[in-house]
Amino acid sequence: MHQMIHRSGAAVLLLALGGCAAIGRPPSATVDVPVGWSGVVASATLGGASLVHWWSRFGDPVLSQLVAQALRANTDVQGAEAALRQARALRDVAAGALWPTLDASASAQHSSAGGKSTGERIQVGLDASWELDIFGVNRSALAATDATARASAASLGEVQVSIAAEVALAYITLRSAEALSGIADDNLSSQLETLQITQWRLQAGLTTSLEAEQAMTQAEQTRALLPVIQTSIAQSRYALAVLTGQPPAALATALASAGPVPQVAGDLALSFPADTLRQRPDVRAAEYTMLAAMARVAEAQAARAPNFTIGGSLGLDALTLAALTQGASVVSVLLASVTMPLFDGGSLRAQVRAQQAALDQAGSTYKAAVLTALKDVEDALVALRGDRERFVHLQLAAAAAANAALLARQRYRGGVVDFQTVLDTQRTQLTTQEALATVRAAVSSDHVRLYKALGGGWQPDGGDAMAQSSQAVRRHNPPSRGQD
Repeated sequence: MHQMIHRSGAAVLLLALGGCAAIGRPPSATVDVPVGWSGVVASATLGGASLVHWWSRFGDPVLSQLVAQALRANTDVQGAEAALRQARALRDVAAGALWPTLDASASAQHSSAGGKSTGERIQVGLDASWELDIFGVNRSALAATDATARASAASLGEVQVSIAAEVALAYITLRSAEALSGIADDNLSSQLETLQITQWRLQAGLTTSLEAEQAMTQAEQTRALLPVIQTSIAQSRYALAVLTGQPPAALATALASAGPVPQVAGDLALSFPADTLRQRPDVRAAEYTMLAAMARVAEAQAARAPNFTIGGSLGLDALTLAALTQGASVVSVLLASVTMPLFDGGSLRAQVRAQQAALDQAGSTYKAAVLTALKDVEDALVALRGDRERFVHLQLAAAAAANAALLARQRYRGGVVDFQTVLDTQRTQLTTQEALATVRAAVSSDHVRLYKALGGGWQPDGGDAMAQSSQAVRRHNPPSRGQD
């Protein structure tokens, strides 16, 4: 009879253990990474160390100071830091489940009957218990929370990358607006000089009032640009102040002086696509999220296996407090238990399927993050290439337009050309100078977006952190067969 019971128990145990299966990455996480970027031959690579403080490559101390302030005081960064602390605390909570628990207790009892004391009883004791976690439920939970904490650290890096880029773009917008203001002022001065010439010629009877009115129209149109530009300057200052965690008007004095649009010195040596994916914080966060989902699948599978617990208690029982140290009764209990799900209506299997579906979703999210990262770099590269080419041509056009406007004004003063020629050349000069200033800022902005696309602006954790997290999942969840 005993042998029959033993065999039946072994059969039930084997049936429960049949639910463990190998856990691998879902097919949706497979991505073919190109060996290089389209139309780019990288003779050297840009290492992660060069990307951490990419804004220093612009050689603008004000920009570097603003980015540093934003990474310290920006509200989004502080919120992400708090989320990381929470994730790490939850990881420590999961780690505590691997250790035994020890509790202390004490009680005092006084009883009476008919108004007379019938006795007292004093008890003190220690209770201990330990879940052996033979099949890795708690270890899988720890692996999941550890991967989640690493994903939270990468998410903090993603916020830092975004904030650094936003500060740089807002700063470039500010300096670009200041450059446009200077261009408008210079052109307004030239147009006012032309207006004065037309008024002199009108007084001398050499021209009509039509030309004077046209000159006035052009000058006032240019003057009307100044309030719009000043609004953009003020709003850019406000944006920078908020990004650095300050009230909107806090930087009004610090940024009161105009400055040039920051430019990157030297050519950028690109990193290879695979290196970019290792540097990108959003890709890392998606990777860790997928590892956490893998651990949750293992946890759900292990929950179908038996659970072994050992525990015990040790206590003293005495009639008085003084007797606890002399003549107290020692009470001890040792307990070993095993629990195993036999029938649950299929809820545990459903939980495994739910976690597997979550893993598939994480795999799709990871693949999307990789594809988005590759697209971001390609978009930034093609924009940078196009704007650089435009900048070369607009430099030539702006120089020619300035010369044409000067010659037209001189010849008009001498009566060689009509006033319409002066108006056309001045309009062309203003348009080309504005376009040149705009594309100069666009080239700087393209560099910022490229640095962001490459994952610059944060310090990734140790290079083996990803491998350690993957190994933790595999170590706590050895593959086996039989999962249906």
